[in-house]
Amino acid sequence: MNKKKTLILPPNYKTWLADLKSRIHQAQQRATLSVNRELIDLYWKIGNDILLRQKEQGWGAKVIDRLSRDLRIAFPEMKGFSRANLLYMRSFASAWSDHPSIVQQVVGRLPWGHNIVLLTRLKSSKLRIAYAQKAIQYGWSRNVLGIHIETERIQREGRALNNFELCLPPVQSDLAKESLKDPYRLDFLGLGKEAEERAIESALVQHITQFLIELGSGFAFVGRQISLEVGGEDFFIDLLFYHLKLRCYVVIELKAGEFKPEYTGKLGFYLSAVDTQIKHPDDQATIGLLLCKSKNSVIAEYALKDSNKPIGVAEYQLVQSLPKRLKTDLPSIEEIEEKLSKEM
Repeated sequence: MNKKKTLILPPNYKTWLADLKSRIHQAQQRATLSVNRELIDLYWKIGNDILLRQKEQGWGAKVIDRLSRDLRIAFPEMKGFSRANLLYMRSFASAWSDHPSIVQQVVGRLPWGHNIVLLTRLKSSKLRIAYAQKAIQYGWSRNVLGIHIETERIQREGRALNNFELCLPPVQSDLAKESLKDPYRLDFLGLGKEAEERAIESALVQHITQFLIELGSGFAFVGRQISLEVGGEDFFIDLLFYHLKLRCYVVIELKAGEFKPEYTGKLGFYLSAVDTQIKHPDDQATIGLLLCKSKNSVIAEYALKDSNKPIGVAEYQLVQSLPKRLKTDLPSIEEIEEKLSKEM
């Protein structure tokens, strides 16, 4: 009975195979991206053609109906030629009529569904580009993109009062500013306006995944009520996080009332303790965030000015109190047609 010979692989075979797999995956991703970009470019061109013909030849809704039918007959394997989608193409071309390069460079890198969300939920081109860039950077799904737009994530970024320029190197200061928001939306906790600090803290830990989403990318949860012994006494930090991009610990203190100047002194004490007892020599200086129910900006600025520890101050909201929620559904075809008829 013949025994099968064991194949002796070259010493570097596994390394070469891993590299080959990586290159194949990258090629697949580039091919997918290229196909998507071509599709978005095609949709823009179709939408632009519709715009021109409506302007020059007075096309109406019935022509769009006929075009939809003819294209679906000609290309039965494609699902993008519905009447509704043709109207979205028209709106898409109209939105980027002055910035065709953006279609290739930014929104062309996102699926069509993402572009419809950007188109229908945001009026500002600047904000559309900003959310598109974030979606590309962090790989947001269409639903996640919609949630971030609804909660005005980008509009709130970098708005927390802070003294980072005085306490941190320029690069660290800029990144730290971008990492903090104002206000923080905590309405997912289901608590009333008068909730106490411990109740908020407990609820945040119970809903830590949603809180991490609200904090933004880079935050990792370390623990709650972290004990620090200083001078023979025990002190407890409300919430401790580590920021992977800033490479530093972030101490968050909750205050169920209005900001008071003395809060910065206590938080600065905690930051010193963390820097001494927990921080690794390779870590950057620990940052503090005071989350208050409300704040007087002038008082907060004065308090931060004389602090030698990097601290940010922001408000939190337990119930919906930002501007009216944006629509969660796309506009109906009737609404689009009404807008078309008014423009014509």
